[in-house]
Amino acid sequence: MKFEPKTLDFTLSPYTGATRQTWIEAGKYLLENAFRSIRHFDDPVVLPRYEDEITYPNKNTPAWKVQAEYFEGLTRTLFIAGPLMAIEPDLTICGYLLRDYYKAQILRAVTPGDPNYVRTYTEMQAQFGAGDPFATYQQTVETCALVICLEMCHEQIWDTYTKEEKDRIAAFLSDYAGNPTVPQNWRLFNMLDYAFLWKNGYEIDRDIMRDHAQAILGYYSGDGWYRDGRGFDYYSCWAFNLYTPIWNNWYGYENEPYLAQRFEENSNELMKTYTKWFDRDGFTNMWGRSGIYRFAATSPIAGNFMLKNPTADPGLARRIASGSLLQFLTRDDFLYEGVPTLGFYRPFLPLVQGYSCAESPYWMGKAFSCLTLPENHPFWTAKEQNGIWEEIGEKESVITTLDGPGLCMTNHGANGITELRTGKVLAPKNDRHTMWNYSKLAFNTKFPWESASSEEVESQQYVMIDTPTGTTHRCNATFWSGMRDEVLYRRQFFSYDAETEACWLTAMNLADIAVPYGLIRADKLRTCRGPLRLTLGAYGFPDNGTEMEEKQCGDFRAVILKGSDHTGRPIQLAMTIFDGWKELKNLHQKDVNPDSENSILVYAETSRSRVYAYEKYFLISQVLTKNSLEDFTEEELFPLTGIEYTDPEACGGYGPVKLVFRDGTVKTVDFDGIEGKLVM
Repeated sequence: MKFEPKTLDFTLSPYTGATRQTWIEAGKYLLENAFRSIRHFDDPVVLPRYEDEITYPNKNTPAWKVQAEYFEGLTRTLFIAGPLMAIEPDLTICGYLLRDYYKAQILRAVTPGDPNYVRTYTEMQAQFGAGDPFATYQQTVETCALVICLEMCHEQIWDTYTKEEKDRIAAFLSDYAGNPTVPQNWRLFNMLDYAFLWKNGYEIDRDIMRDHAQAILGYYSGDGWYRDGRGFDYYSCWAFNLYTPIWNNWYGYENEPYLAQRFEENSNELMKTYTKWFDRDGFTNMWGRSGIYRFAATSPIAGNFMLKNPTADPGLARRIASGSLLQFLTRDDFLYEGVPTLGFYRPFLPLVQGYSCAESPYWMGKAFSCLTLPENHPFWTAKEQNGIWEEIGEKESVITTLDGPGLCMTNHGANGITELRTGKVLAPKNDRHTMWNYSKLAFNTKFPWESASSEEVESQQYVMIDTPTGTTHRCNATFWSGMRDEVLYRRQFFSYDAETEACWLTAMNLADIAVPYGLIRADKLRTCRGPLRLTLGAYGFPDNGTEMEEKQCGDFRAVILKGSDHTGRPIQLAMTIFDGWKELKNLHQKDVNPDSENSILVYAETSRSRVYAYEKYFLISQVLTKNSLEDFTEEELFPLTGIEYTDPEACGGYGPVKLVFRDGTVKTVDFDGIEGKLVM
């Protein structure tokens, strides 16, 4: 059953109708569906699931992690319950007085001998550490969620414990805070555990706190983004840029003013561009790991308002937060037996990681931190604004390029869609899962990334097939060069590994140009191997009854798909090939699309017959998308009137290549100098 808001105000919120009361209703909707599976007051928050091969607990799960699921369900649903209890202290869900239920479950989680006890770090090490002095455990993550939520509903739960009970909880938290953690966003978990303890009168190790905090600041890359482990994704937002404002308020402003000031500056820097990540409807892009957290991507905007000097626009902030919330909750495939699916929309296992369990999606509850802002806060009282979408021209595309994290957002006025292009990506060369999350050539808010049923074709990815052996190679590394004259330059390597010199690796020099409904690609193949075949897929297209049409203009060819997504919204996609490609094909697939069971992938294909031959180096194509069935015009499908090469053979082996558009515009693609500017 999808969420149907009872309270809407289109005067205050002309885009979504959503108000503070709508958010309260949404929180209750999520909790009521979850609590239907909790049969008895003593039962932990363990919820239904339909999969037991990827997520934990499964047959390979160590004993200590079985208990971690109890803790995860407890703390992550508390992200929603916490602010609701602060607003309605007597809130009852499915017959349970929430403050009594969570008070009891928290205490049970830290009480030795209780069936729901999740063990301290020290006990975990003694029983499961196997001599690894730096072992880490899922419980560290959840201690941080616990302290955030305890502070949200301080009066309803924390203040009602006896001193002995508080001391028991504090000792549990202190043991995790002072012990090893994962050296990336996890350091924030230890910081907030300590900050909560300090705020509530307990002694902490200030040296450990300071060491974690300086390390977190050291991950900062610019433009408001932090590098998290291998690269960049929403963890920079729903972890770094939510937790640092909380830490500032609890501890940093008073005890570490320099670090607190830097964290505040970084949050405000993020606010300069972060709202452009979302599309005209406020939709969140499916990109990076942990996509099951969905609208948690809006939480750093609420986090900004927790700072002393926030710079976020409150009307725009609420519009985006509400748009993203409704993106998911209003779908009829969002829940499985009352629980958010292990997917982005419907159940979609290609998205899911082994560190997740059925309760993990409630990390999205971080977005409900906006309910900790007072009822009279501008976040709730300002009229909804829609930022760049109120200013953008009908056929204008606004491009925002962030060299720090290697990210580029394009807001298309023609279709209201935001496309994301990424760089600074490195995945293991056989890890297709990570490549789907990070290595797509572009990510689209209305056409979320599709996995693959074929070894030889991928959506928004090049696949190279070594013809003699049949071996497939995918681009697992993306180096960033940046924007020059409205052309974004990157390089992707096929089957990249650090042990092989780059010149022995096949690569694609990437150059893409925004057009009103999408992107034109003018990419150059760089290879020392052959013969080979290459494929390039468009976005995956949900197939709920699709019309397919082919068109031609001179040597240029296009395939157009018209249909609807799972919700019945009209959608359309077109792929055009201009040069370097031999043909356009399509592939019908099943269970590889996050929106619908069936899908169609349009793709281009070409081949090279020799190792060393002066053949076509440039591969020029275009993918357009829109949210209507109104025909693309011939000018949109075939915007080029000519392609001018420097070399007389017109292969693009050397020199600039000029793309001549119908309106007289000329875009020059020139890879000279890219070698010296590539960064990871």
